[in-house]
Amino acid sequence: MSEIPVDLKYIETHQWVRVSDDGTATVGITDFAQEQLGDVVYIGVPDVGVTVNGGEEAGVAESVKSASDVFSPVTGEVIAVNERLEDEPEIVNEDPYGDGWMFRVRLADAGELDGLMDAAAYGEHVAAEE
Repeated sequence: MSEIPVDLKYIETHQWVRVSDDGTATVGITDFAQEQLGDVVYIGVPDVGVTVNGGEEAGVAESVKSASDVFSPVTGEVIAVNERLEDEPEIVNEDPYGDGWMFRVRLADAGELDGLMDAAAYGEHVAAEE
């Protein structure tokens, strides 16, 4: 089974979000998602300064076998992107919850997190897809 950290929130399209004490949120794809994709060869992220909307497309992950839209779990202004992914997209395969993060946002509404899945619910969702 895929790794599912308990300190994160998840959405059905296999993205995770980690909220920091300063009200910023880091977004990436889950271990399950990177396993399904296979060897990641390209990651497209939103531009710094744009607003992403929860549940809407915010980027793309391409592998040797497929491409997948990346959705933002939360709404907010993009304040940082993981520039390492431009030259090293394989980091997503190696460390999806750490160095493989994709972008950070300043949350527009922290209450939006209440509608996301916790690790247990996401685990059930993954099990239903396997």
